[in-house]
Amino acid sequence: MGTRHVGRVAVVTGASSGIGAASALAMADAGMDLVVSARRLDRLEAVVGQVERMGRSAVALVADAAEPGLAARLLDLAQTRFGKFDVVLANAGYGLDRPMHLMSDVELRTMFEVNFFSSTHLLQEAARRLISSKRPGHLLMTSSCLSKFSMPNFGAYAATKAAQESVCRAMRFELAPYRIEVASVHPVSTTTEFFSTSARLSGTREAPIHDHAPKWFIQPPERVAKAIMRCLERPRSEVWTSRIVQASSALFTLMPSVLDTALRREASRQRGRHLGRTPDSQ
Repeated sequence: MGTRHVGRVAVVTGASSGIGAASALAMADAGMDLVVSARRLDRLEAVVGQVERMGRSAVALVADAAEPGLAARLLDLAQTRFGKFDVVLANAGYGLDRPMHLMSDVELRTMFEVNFFSSTHLLQEAARRLISSKRPGHLLMTSSCLSKFSMPNFGAYAATKAAQESVCRAMRFELAPYRIEVASVHPVSTTTEFFSTSARLSGTREAPIHDHAPKWFIQPPERVAKAIMRCLERPRSEVWTSRIVQASSALFTLMPSVLDTALRREASRQRGRHLGRTPDSQ
């Protein structure tokens, strides 16, 4: 990744596993120091240990992504420990395998708090501080390929990801005069805890996508991390790890009937998985 990342400081949320952990380690390998945050202390400590073995420094903050004031606490920690921050990756988020009419108001609002509002607050606060200090920076959110097209039972999740993309797109041009880059990241299905966590929260036996998704649709988190690092080298508005899925999303926009056919088949395949459930059942 060259030497221009040496001495830079990155803040990464959802860093205890998956894309967040892989990205934090890729950043450390490129010479960055880290502030990492997630809910699980043991996992965060493991990431910090790996970063330190790479010869970089890292500090962990255990917190829920939706915790009030977390954005300020994270950036305060970066500025206190390292004197600055240069890169922010708002990665924390989760999914829920649930038809929209069966989602409770609490479930829907909580998902938006974690996936959308916490990420947006972090980038807002980071932007304000960078502007105030007259420092350039790079802000990213982990969105999803589902920001472009939804799937049955993942409507709420897709909505949060589409909202993230919209915010990043606007901020990219709003902050350009201040030399602050902004990008949304659009991974496809990754071999992380995302689907097992989604299944647990949804009360389903297992995440269905791995049963039928083509192998090219399932990628390791390290592939996403490498794509993020490329974006830090050569900024762009969207980070994709699958040209096929990116092209497909464009096709779906041009020809919605193609997507309708695929989603009708998927909805039929999943029909019956949620029979007997009510919006209040957990």
